Amino acid sequence: MQIKVLGPMTKSCELLLQNAAIAAKKLKCNAQFEKVTDFSKVVAYGVMALPALVIDEKVVAYGTVLPVEDIMQIIQQMNK
Repeated sequence: MQIKVLGPMTKSCELLLQNAAIAAKKLKCNAQFEKVTDFSKVVAYGVMALPALVIDEKVVAYGTVLPVEDIMQIIQQMNK
């Protein structure tokens, strides 16, 4: 599983990345994490607000810092 956080690494971006890492660890997912800060790459995903969370190249959230539990639910739904 590839998990990306899009945006300049502000506090909210860092928190989203931490929450995603915790969620993946709790679910025992083998995940690779990437911070995408290059504006042209961020724009390519078509998100309207930052930070954004991308799992396996699918934008699953943007404009908010999801709590760990919400990220866990998204990962579980994607693994069905």
